[in-house]
Formats: sequence, structure tokens, C-alpha cells
Amino acid sequence: MANLSPKKNPMPEQEPLVRNKNFQEVATGYTQEMAMDEAQRCLNCKKMPCVSGCPVNVRIPEFIAKVAAGEFEAAYEIITSTNSLPAVCGRVCPQENQCEGQCVRGKKGEPVGVGRLERFVADWHAAHSTTEPQPVPSNGHRVAIIGSGPAGLTCAGDLVKQGYDVTIFEAFHKAGGVLVYGIPEFRLPKAIVQAEVDNLQKMGVKVVTNAVIGRAMSIDELFEDGFEAVFIGSGAGLPQFLHIPGENLLGVYSTNEYLTRINLMKAYLDDYDTPIKKAKRVAVVGGGNVAMDAARCAKRMGADEVYIVYRRSMDELPARKEEVHHAVEEEIIFKLLNNPVAVLGDENGWVKGLECVEMELGEPDDSGRRRPIPKEGSNFVLDVDAVIIAIGTSPNPLIKSTTAGLETNRKGCIVADEATMATSREGVFAGGDAVTGAATVILAMGAGKTAAQSIVEYIQNKK
Repeated sequence: MANLSPKKNPMPEQEPLVRNKNFQEVATGYTQEMAMDEAQRCLNCKKMPCVSGCPVNVRIPEFIAKVAAGEFEAAYEIITSTNSLPAVCGRVCPQENQCEGQCVRGKKGEPVGVGRLERFVADWHAAHSTTEPQPVPSNGHRVAIIGSGPAGLTCAGDLVKQGYDVTIFEAFHKAGGVLVYGIPEFRLPKAIVQAEVDNLQKMGVKVVTNAVIGRAMSIDELFEDGFEAVFIGSGAGLPQFLHIPGENLLGVYSTNEYLTRINLMKAYLDDYDTPIKKAKRVAVVGGGNVAMDAARCAKRMGADEVYIVYRRSMDELPARKEEVHHAVEEEIIFKLLNNPVAVLGDENGWVKGLECVEMELGEPDDSGRRRPIPKEGSNFVLDVDAVIIAIGTSPNPLIKSTTAGLETNRKGCIVADEATMATSREGVFAGGDAVTGAATVILAMGAGKTAAQSIVEYIQNKK
């Protein structure tokens, strides 16, 4: 029976003032009954606008119909025919701007909870399925993938399913890329990422960790070693800074460093000896999803007060509405229309404050957002003992500097054809944040998927 409710089934969650003191997952997931009820809100539109809104073209109405009928394993098979990481996407994709943003139900109410249903199906499969992924017979062609984040994992999954001998080279000691070092445990449990990596390895993908391509081995050497194509999915891990006085003081972190220490190096667990300052008053500079992650982590690490310092208003805040909502619930303090001008230090070189200036919004800039303008004489000092800079990242220049003929743009991003992900270097493809700069997990996955198909065509045409 159709569910005509204008609202989604609410997602069960930990209470805000409980969860802001632990790293357990915030959302606890739908029950079977909730999932089936939510699935019955789908109108099964003939034109399927939700599918066109998905970068990896998940067959959304088809899998939702199976959920409505209680056929959860069949739903999982439909999702994974195009999406290698459903448990990840169900948790961290910005569905409101993609599949759900195109949902017809959203015109007169809330869209169908596509992400919540995808998460439910993936979790149900993990809890109930006894079927192990099986290796696919090799076709004898070898492909190297640089980086084991969402772009690399997706590319590897699509290629190994077609019989390609795939090796992933990961710079860190653990595979998963931004999924393990950048996204906190309370949003994406690391066991879920590891399970996805394990599944790829069971299918035949080889993973080499502690391998920094450009230093341990060059792209030229990968070709010399017998790889016929290379996909660069190395992400954008080079932090950007404010270039203001005091930015080199003790207690100033880039979000990359801060989140890596917490997420990958487990600084929040007592049995891990990972050095990190247990600050009491923290300022996070920036307004994106990464800034929300850092602020919410700082609160969980024991800070009494955590501030988001952002130079525009709430209307211009680039973070997902859900992440902002969760941050507000967890008592993160938003200092909007403020911009840092200096980090202040004590006699021992530690942070003791952040000097800011109040801002007002002027005419729109090139991005379409109103330009922030400082108010003369409005400087004030925010009393903090740690500052986290979350204003963006760019690709590491190491691969470019060691690879002849690889074109990059002025921001250091690799130039790749949007339709094929081919770069200026023959046989080399690239996608994800290494090409776009910091973006979303699902867009990186879409690029990895496109690149995989282009690599297949490239190798076949070489025969």
C-alpha cells in the first residue's frame, strides 16, 4: 500500500548531548518496518529523475521497489550493479543535492529517503548475507590505481568485475583514503570502509600500502613494470592556510592533520598513543563539511566551547544542512560574519586567542555569494587555546613534479577530460579530488566509474 505521507520516516539518532561525548555513529539506521514504509513513498516515476541525479546512476526506483516488497538482498544486488560502496554512500552522500533533489515527492513535501534506504540495504546485507565475493577470471591486462579513496576503490571495483588485474597503491598504512582519514567515526564507521576494501580484495584487487607514488615509484616505472594503464585518484590532501600572523604557533592545526590524528591514528582512544592537544576552547575556521567534522570532533575530544568562525552568514554556509543541524544540536557555537586576522600566542609559543574582525556582506562575487567586507574598528579577540584551519585543500604536487607530460591547472589539479577522465599523458587517467579539488565522495566515485570504462576501451583499442 502506498505511503502518501509528505514527510520522510525520521532517522533514529543518539541524543545530541549524549553523542557529543562519544564517537559512536550518530544515526542508528532504519528498522525493517521503517525501511519498507519509507520505500512505499516512492511513486516509481516513469522518467526516474532521481537516477539522472545520481553520479553513479544507481537504479533507484528498482531497488526501492524491492525494499517495499521486503526483498532486501535483491535490492542490494540492484544497487551494487552500479555502486561499489553503498554503505558509504548511504551515509555521506549529499543526497539532497543529487538523487533526492530530483525526487518528485520533494515538490510538495519531503523527497523519498533514498540515502537512508541505501544505507539500510547495505547494512542488512552485511548482517545477513553469507555469500562471499568471488574472484573474476583474469583477462591478463594489468591496471595500476594510485590512491584508495572513493575514486580509486570505485575504479578498481568496476575493473576487477571485468577481469582486469588491478593493483591499488596507497600512501598511508591503511586503505580507504579520505574515507578513513577525513570522515569521523560518528559519521562513517571505519569497519564499514574496511569491509568494502576486503570485498574488493576477495574479488582479486591487490592493495599495496605505504607506497608513495612519485617517491617510492614513478608513473613511468609503473608502465615499465607492465601496467597498461594508470588511474590517479590521489585526492587533495595538501592543506591551505590563511597566511596570517601566528599561524605557526603550537596548537594551530590544519583539518587534515587534526582529523587524521583522530580518525586514522585513533587519538580519541586511550590505548592509542597519538599526540593531540586536548584543548578546552577551540576555533574552527571555515564553513564546509570538513569544518563541521573538525568542530564536532573537538567537542567529542573534551572541549568545553567549540566555535565555527566563518566570514559569511548562515545562508552562504557551504556545509550540508544536515551537518549544520547536527552541529547546532551538539552545542557548536557559530561565530558568523567574522574573519580571523591573527592568531595570538603566549610566552611559551602556544595559542591563547584568535583575533577576528566583524564582516558585512556586499555585492556578489564570481561564485554568486555576497562578498564579505571588514567593518573598520570591529576587531575583537576570541579566547581559545587551539585553532583548526578548514578553508580547503589542493592536490599534492608530487605526482605532477615526477611525471613528464602531465598537465595541471593553476590550482595544481590534474587536467582530465570530463567525458573520459583521460589526461594529457597517454594511458594515464585521473579523477576525484585530484582533478576537481576537494569535492564529494559520490562525485569522486562517478569519476572513478567513468575512468574504469575509458580504461577498458583504451586497452581494448590497443590490442
